[in-house]
Amino acid sequence: MTDEDSEKEPEEQESSRRAEAAARFSEASSRAADATAKAADDLKDRSRRLLASLSARSRGEGWEKPTGELAKYRSGWRAGMRFVLQRVLFRAVVNSAVSPQVQVHRRVKSIRGPFVLVANHTSHVDAPLLAMSLPWTQGRFLSTGVAADYWFDHWHRRIFVRLMMNAFPIDRGGSRKHAGTSKRLLRSGVPILVFPEGGRQQTGTMAEFKAGAAALALGVGVPVVPAAIIGGYEAMPKGRSWPVPGRPPVRIVFGEPLLGGVDEPASDFITRIHDSVKDLYDEHHDEVLGSAVRDEEEDA
Repeated sequence: MTDEDSEKEPEEQESSRRAEAAARFSEASSRAADATAKAADDLKDRSRRLLASLSARSRGEGWEKPTGELAKYRSGWRAGMRFVLQRVLFRAVVNSAVSPQVQVHRRVKSIRGPFVLVANHTSHVDAPLLAMSLPWTQGRFLSTGVAADYWFDHWHRRIFVRLMMNAFPIDRGGSRKHAGTSKRLLRSGVPILVFPEGGRQQTGTMAEFKAGAAALALGVGVPVVPAAIIGGYEAMPKGRSWPVPGRPPVRIVFGEPLLGGVDEPASDFITRIHDSVKDLYDEHHDEVLGSAVRDEEEDA
């Protein structure tokens, strides 16, 4: 072996080591890029699943384009009218009489599509208060059931509640004329508001919930948004036509959406819904009304 060959051997070895190091670095960089891309894809997939879990499109048969009478409930110009009535005119009236406060769980804003809004019932102004407090994306087409024999038997009342509350008729006294309207609305992409206590609170204490709202959500495959109204009864007890003087505080709290289990009975689901609304109410009660009011409610 010549001196020249001896000098070349270390150079070739060094060159080989550099090539191997470069190859290892390239392989490591490729693996890191693949891992980063996979993590990004996983994050996007989780985000899609989160949104999908709150969408009737993925949980049920989806919703249909409304036709005929149902088309009114997704009318754009009617929604624009409600925006002015609820969020400009009615808000001004509400702000002059009470001190409204609103808290919305972040996942409520993720809902795309119909849902059932469930709340305790404290006064005559609960429905418009809830409607004007929801984010507009979710509350744009919110529909509220009202007594057909009172609100829909006179044209001027019918026009008012349809423009103000996007209202649909509910039968009383055993009639079945409008049976199934709430389910058809949900299948047409219209969220609905339900007060499952069956009537306004008599003493400010929340009553048990009837299972109809849970059965409806389970049947159509839509989420339930629990909401608590704190201070509504104290501001406007049953028998009053206007809130008490002094602009009392009223807080609307929208909680985390709930999804019914595949085989969950409506009786179990409504219990979960009731507990969620009650927890929201209890959590905010003392902050809004003070502990003295709670003591009076417990004595009652």
